[in-house]
Amino acid sequence: MKIGKKQLHMYGVFITVILCLSLIAMLVYGFRKKDSIEDDGKITIGFCADNLVIERWQRDQEIFQAKAKEQDVDVIVYNANEDNATQIKQIRLLIEKQVDVMVVIPYDKNGLKEVIGEAKKAGIKVIAYDRLINHADVDAYISFDNNKVGALQAIELTKVVPKGNYIIINGSPDDNNSFMFRDGYMGVLEPFIASGAINIVEDKWANMWREEYAYDIVQKALNDKMQIDAIIGANDRLAEAAIRALSEKGLGGSIYVAGHDADISACQRIVEGTQYMTVYKPIRLLAESAVELAIDLVNGKPIETDESINNGSYDVPYIKLDVLSVTIDTLEETVINDAFHQREDIYREN
Repeated sequence: MKIGKKQLHMYGVFITVILCLSLIAMLVYGFRKKDSIEDDGKITIGFCADNLVIERWQRDQEIFQAKAKEQDVDVIVYNANEDNATQIKQIRLLIEKQVDVMVVIPYDKNGLKEVIGEAKKAGIKVIAYDRLINHADVDAYISFDNNKVGALQAIELTKVVPKGNYIIINGSPDDNNSFMFRDGYMGVLEPFIASGAINIVEDKWANMWREEYAYDIVQKALNDKMQIDAIIGANDRLAEAAIRALSEKGLGGSIYVAGHDADISACQRIVEGTQYMTVYKPIRLLAESAVELAIDLVNGKPIETDESINNGSYDVPYIKLDVLSVTIDTLEETVINDAFHQREDIYREN
């Protein structure tokens, strides 16, 4: 059978279209391969942080990456710079890169449910790191005993100020830990409040953990001639801002202030006498345990904990680590013995 010129032309067009489509498919596949992680048999962890500006989170990242390297595990680090939309985009990038597991420090406790669901559908394990993610189907939550953090702050303060006026500066309402800290110190303070021994004269929240809120709260109280005997700051940065406001009025060191995180500057203030106490959370233990947990999840090993915490939709396995009170009397046995800070850095020359 003879094939006409018209049929030959159509056949040629058909072949050309097929070849073009094949070329496009190969190019797309090639680009996707470049965007994804090469399958070299190594586990890849996506470390998605709220921010990496403050000392605390920088330390977490450094220890986490060092432990991962020791375990021959790759880590991709993203910094959301305190922006929920950015964090969502970064988590989606990690999904596209086909990481094995994500370790997420959420900026917004309520803002990641949908994107975490996308990660789980892609077969990626998800760990909430030191901050719970509400309503999200995370595989595990690893943190400290955050209720105890707040309890230790109040226990130490009530030893030295069992009567008087207290200012409470809570953390960010976007962070679940803020509520856990509050439950801790209020649990200790409530009997004192009920008896009339302690009066809470200010009880405020520091949005986004901003120090200026703490500074303004204390400055206003002082300008209003309010009697202040003790201040609880939900972390050391808030405590520092409160102390700055006190110092401007010549009151630095005369009012008992509690913080937490055991930042180097907080430990220095304890030595100087402007901050009474902080709470030490062994960051090395947290970060290294998180790497080990991530590896275990990828390898299908069960989570070794009897604790769980409800995030509003799920009972999430909770790996809870202990915390320690730090005062002038316990600096040596806590942060110095653990090499969290060096003695010469804490006891600096004035």
